[in-house]
Amino acid sequence: MRVIVVDKKKCTGGKGCEYACIKVCPINRTGKDCIIAGPDKKIIIDESLCIGCGLCVKRCPFDAVKVVNIPKELDTQEIQRYGVNGFRLFNLVIPQKKQVIGLIGVNGIGKSTCLNVLAGHLKPNLGKINDPFNPQKVIDYFKGTEAQSYFEKLYANGLSTAYKPQYIEEIPKLYKGTVRAMLEKIKPNIDRIVSELNISYILDRNITDISGGELQRVAIAASLLKNSEFLFVDEPSSYLDIKQRLKISKLLRAESENKDCTIVVEHDLILLDYLSDVGHILYGQSGSYGIVSKALSIRECINTYLEGYIREDNMRFRETEIKFEVRAPTKSFARFPLVSWNEIKKSLGNFNITVSPGKLMMNEIVGIVGENGTGKTTFAKMVAGLITPDSGELSTALKISYKPQYIKFEEDTIVRLLLMKTHVNLLERLNIMHLMNRKLSELSGGELQRVAIADCLSREADIYLLDEPSAHLDVEQRLNVAKILRDIIKEKQASALVIDHDILFIDYLSDRLLVFLGNPGLDCFTKGPVEMREGMNIFLKDLDITFRRDKDSKRPRANKKDSQMDTEQKTKGEYYYA
Repeated sequence: MRVIVVDKKKCTGGKGCEYACIKVCPINRTGKDCIIAGPDKKIIIDESLCIGCGLCVKRCPFDAVKVVNIPKELDTQEIQRYGVNGFRLFNLVIPQKKQVIGLIGVNGIGKSTCLNVLAGHLKPNLGKINDPFNPQKVIDYFKGTEAQSYFEKLYANGLSTAYKPQYIEEIPKLYKGTVRAMLEKIKPNIDRIVSELNISYILDRNITDISGGELQRVAIAASLLKNSEFLFVDEPSSYLDIKQRLKISKLLRAESENKDCTIVVEHDLILLDYLSDVGHILYGQSGSYGIVSKALSIRECINTYLEGYIREDNMRFRETEIKFEVRAPTKSFARFPLVSWNEIKKSLGNFNITVSPGKLMMNEIVGIVGENGTGKTTFAKMVAGLITPDSGELSTALKISYKPQYIKFEEDTIVRLLLMKTHVNLLERLNIMHLMNRKLSELSGGELQRVAIADCLSREADIYLLDEPSAHLDVEQRLNVAKILRDIIKEKQASALVIDHDILFIDYLSDRLLVFLGNPGLDCFTKGPVEMREGMNIFLKDLDITFRRDKDSKRPRANKKDSQMDTEQKTKGEYYYA
């Protein structure tokens, strides 16, 4: 079976390529119309005529065409196809009674499509793009499975579902008014959920005037307030710090007790592991097709994903295994102080931050952790020279390359112009070569993040300073960025400061930690930089949570509160990988 995908965003309609794909196609040369220009001038490929030679793929300068051969048996398992030469999803997650199901996979592999089909927002066409939707065909397709009764209830009886969307940025475009009015429209009594999510202080603000983290919690509140039997949550951790993530995972876990089933899509593996009972891996080729694996226990699911090989299906979907080290990565050569600072103080309105004396060593990466509002970005801006301390010194003659938390570029800028001095190897490793002719305003959050990272790492610098580089990236992209940064630090004999809320990412990347503590938004202070074990113990003790290492993958796993392991580690004072 052959899957052919044409990316309409990348196809230029003959501009800059003169339809090289049409000219090179051997079937077209025989006089048949295998590849033609459609009404919008974008190409259309007739899958029944295509022989899979791959010449169009090689000749397209914009990487707009993908031709993939997949197992023939999947032909009878197609759930959704997005038009001619569009993305396809094979298999579907089947809701299980009284379970929290986690979905894991790279961006563009079909996770959100699964949720939208199950929530009833997307009517599955079973691969028949020209046929009108027929709910009975979907019900018959799943005959004999639990999904049959699910879709019977969904289409016939009006099954109640609640859905927290991935792109919460769209909410202010769809709704105008206060947070309170929006939530009370769903359910009059909002006090308990609002209190649990700590959003009482923004209830009377306009929905357009709240931050990304606040909007995320409002979106979660809206989904929990709805009286529903099934709950679908798409990427709940975006914009949230680690404390908020863990609090929300506990809340979702508790609320799932009152649901028939909860399904969660999440790239933070610690949160997904902490929250879920079972999991499905979605694999295939991003933007082309996705396949839903069978259900596995959540531990086995995440370990299998990191390994890149599904034994049950005898399917390898990644060439290399993702491995974690028992100790944080260390360099084999001696380190020397690159920059040091004495005690630094800064006040911004009612907010005060005191940074304790510290040093950044040559050839090391210091991870920076702490709740939102504790001064991490303020410290980064002082290091970058964008704001001046009120007292103390953090001046340096060293070159600093800074990637800010919120990425801002001129919207009409072409990626190629921004990255014209960036080495091809870095572009290829970040998988952004195909974006070079796109405008920054056209990029998704993950694409823009990778472009910003490339821009930062391409500059010659002594210190690379990255604020939340994992935002909008999937698991593999996050760990790939960590590998790239470690390689660049070693190659250039430089150092890095990295702010992030993904503990797994920080654990994989860092040599030492700088911990931000205190009362968020008011008075905060730092400890460190210190060694990983000491830093994590300080940070996790403040959060009242313990971590252990998985015995097989060595990845960090959060212990359930008051479990035997949690109690033992707290008694020993070892919050970090006892």
